[in-house]
Amino acid sequence: MYNFTFHRPTTVRQAAGLLSRNPEAKLLAGGHSLLPVMKQRLAQPSALVDLSQVEGLSGVELKGRSVVIGAMSRHADVAKSDVLREAMPALASVPGSVGDPQVRNRGTIGGSIANNDPNADYPAALLGLGATVITNKRRIAADDFFTGMFSTALEDGEIITKVSFPIAKKAAYEKFKHPASGFALVGVFVSKRGSEIRVAVTGAGSSGVFRVTSFEEALKKRFSPKSLEGLTIPASGMNSDIHASAEYRAHLVGVMARRAVAKATA
Repeated sequence: MYNFTFHRPTTVRQAAGLLSRNPEAKLLAGGHSLLPVMKQRLAQPSALVDLSQVEGLSGVELKGRSVVIGAMSRHADVAKSDVLREAMPALASVPGSVGDPQVRNRGTIGGSIANNDPNADYPAALLGLGATVITNKRRIAADDFFTGMFSTALEDGEIITKVSFPIAKKAAYEKFKHPASGFALVGVFVSKRGSEIRVAVTGAGSSGVFRVTSFEEALKKRFSPKSLEGLTIPASGMNSDIHASAEYRAHLVGVMARRAVAKATA
């Protein structure tokens, strides 16, 4: 690991100021993605800006017809939130399935979506519910936030402060786990909120999380697993590696989608 300067601000404004004065600085949330690559000397930030002491970045609260989660809320705390379990248990199940206890007790929602790992769980929940990412500068719709593998719409000096999820009465998340890491080889989040149907897939696409519009159109006619029977997506554009071929991942998208709809309507 190379030398760096460590900062621990107590306000978002201080954190943003440190970023503006240190163009090569990186934000530190849970650290599960950043610290390993620093240890391997694959990343060399001049400074780390630790967000753990910044006030107002943690917690889960109900605001009108939305659930708002602070960016530094740890996976384990979100999964155990009574507010979230009552308002939208489908969303509470997402952080509860992340990695292992060590990861769930250190990793944060803000760090997860800012990193936008193609196998991460939270991006499917954001896209599958039509969430809004709130930063120190603006509000970004989930449809515009994820721009590609490990890529987002965040600009230099922009800090995620919270995420607002509209409450969907029918929603569920199903994933096919990697047995060692717990990452999603394929994960599908489905939701029905009024007439809006969303089906978001993580782990499968070579460009990261994406929506399946053909599944959404079929479910608009009838929100039932039977509406998806016989529907498939092409293997082109799917990830292919030692864990699963592109064809297998494409097949799993249909399987996980039907299971998710079945769970949402149970």
